[in-house]
Amino acid sequence: MSPGDRRVLNENELAQRWGISPKTLQRWRCEGRGPKYLKLSKRVSYALEMILDFEKNALHVSTSERATA
Repeated sequence: MSPGDRRVLNENELAQRWGISPKTLQRWRCEGRGPKYLKLSKRVSYALEMILDFEKNALHVSTSERATA
């Protein structure tokens, strides 16, 4: 499997993708926000499918209503 075929991102990779701090993702996990994640031991991973779903649901057409996908 090449790096382009990966189906998960780690915390740093997702933070870089979204232009936010890894600390923001950590805070979101504590608050129950953000995409679903997998935690094995101390390693946190985000499935690409969950990331794409979260991004899709975050689409807005205006400040008063959400986009329909």
